[in-house]
Amino acid sequence: MLHCGAVVTKIPPLFSFFIKIPLPFFSRTSRLFFRPIPHYPKPQPSPISTHTFSMNQRLNLSTLALSRNLPPSPLPPVSNKARKKARRESPEAVLKHKLDMCSRHGQVVEALRIYDEARTDGVPLSLHHYNVLLYLCSCDGEDADVGLGRGFEIFRQMVEDKVVPNEATFTNAARLAAASADPEIAFGLVKQMKVFGIEPKLRSYGPALFGFCKKGEAERAYEVDAHMVECAVVAEEAEIAALLKISSEMGKGEKVYEMMQRLRSGVRQVGESTAEVVEEWFKSEEAGRVGVERWDVKKVREGVVRGGGGWHGQGWLGSGEWKVVRTQMDEAGTCAGCGQKLVCIDIDPIETEDFALSVTKLANQREVRDDFAQFQEWLKRHGPFDAIIDGANVGLSNQHYFSFIQLNTVVNRLQKMSPANRLPLVLLHKSRTIGGPAQNPKNKALLESWKKSRALYATPPGSNDDWYWLYAAVSCKSLLVTNDEMRDHLFQLLGTNFFPRWKEKHQVRVSVSKLGLNLHMPPPYSIVIQESEDGSWHVPTTTGDDIETPRQWLCATRARNTK
Repeated sequence: MLHCGAVVTKIPPLFSFFIKIPLPFFSRTSRLFFRPIPHYPKPQPSPISTHTFSMNQRLNLSTLALSRNLPPSPLPPVSNKARKKARRESPEAVLKHKLDMCSRHGQVVEALRIYDEARTDGVPLSLHHYNVLLYLCSCDGEDADVGLGRGFEIFRQMVEDKVVPNEATFTNAARLAAASADPEIAFGLVKQMKVFGIEPKLRSYGPALFGFCKKGEAERAYEVDAHMVECAVVAEEAEIAALLKISSEMGKGEKVYEMMQRLRSGVRQVGESTAEVVEEWFKSEEAGRVGVERWDVKKVREGVVRGGGGWHGQGWLGSGEWKVVRTQMDEAGTCAGCGQKLVCIDIDPIETEDFALSVTKLANQREVRDDFAQFQEWLKRHGPFDAIIDGANVGLSNQHYFSFIQLNTVVNRLQKMSPANRLPLVLLHKSRTIGGPAQNPKNKALLESWKKSRALYATPPGSNDDWYWLYAAVSCKSLLVTNDEMRDHLFQLLGTNFFPRWKEKHQVRVSVSKLGLNLHMPPPYSIVIQESEDGSWHVPTTTGDDIETPRQWLCATRARNTK
């Protein structure tokens, strides 16, 4: 029977799950040891003495009692500066600063010392404090053993303190589990995130996925992958490469084929480590055993058309060993290794329209609405243009100072290339049109001629001209002249699926050499993993840029290809 006023605390399922986590077992050679969670004494309020008071003490108490009947004197107002100082100097804030510094410099042992000191002093730890500690304990390094041992202890203390975790907590705890060679617990932690309504991130799955792959447990790794798909978490190159590697090692040809297609659609160009994994597969005995000697040519061609070109998705074609070489493509897209010509993969017009709408929406969210709306109206009146120039980027390309001469050279080249002999649109920040080199009389005349021809737009102060030239290029369906690789956070907002394909077909890059200025037009073929109708594969790497250094490709062809 509960007494009146008793409170029943419901323990969330996750806390019970955490408490049941077994501590990892370490060999006798390890210096690691687990300590029981120390229960630090909480400060108790000092009781009022009940001893007999002297007359003076009684008089003082009487005066105190009388003073209580008087209206309280108003407290002096506290300034914002004083409040900020008080918060900054509070024990919790000081602890946060110290732990953040340890995190910045990777000081695990010092962070643990500060943690022990804070517990002894009765400083309450917040979610941020615990997350920093768990992150440090899960990191690799010379103090990894110490961090791993104390990490589980700190994790349990957090559970005991009933501090509600977030995604970072789960991820760090999963890293601890993976570091102790237990990807099962790491996977269990990700599954438990739904209990708290927390959406897993890609990093949340890493410890479990890579842990299973490292232990050679392919089926469990596929389960993690399936859970990612279920939670709409998109795997990137590292995750797909790990799945491809274990599939190759286990001789699972169908799974390797699936991962190759996922690399094609989601990654397009692979890093060197992934290229080595792909190369190992094609050189393996199992790769020589998979595939069919005869196939339905019509069905393969239908698959190519349906996919937009460059792949068919009908499985491994051909039989026998593969010939694998590192090679290059010429300007027309012909492989120097096998002589096959790569194709240019079409872009869906509907995808282009959707992309234009997303660019417009993001630009309106991040730019002053009236300024950007004014540019949109201007572009409707004076566009479309055959080419858009990122003026600042082109004027500074291979230069220590802004060059209007170089910019004008690009303008003239593009005008000659235009079917209608039309000038391209130059986008420059307003400051570049009124100050510095713009004050030169020749440059002034040049700017004035562009203005009269409606070939110059000056973006307003405080704006990001990237949005302006990107919007103009997308809405006009024109070429975009810039050496900007468009990899920062602004362009990441546009996603990793359609944007790279659009950029590949529209970006013109500029290089300057002793022979003069060169414009590098979009290639007549797609720089993406391609699967040909006869079963051969061409995999582009990120080694080389096709301007200063030719891009390196992996070419894999069958010794015997029949139909």
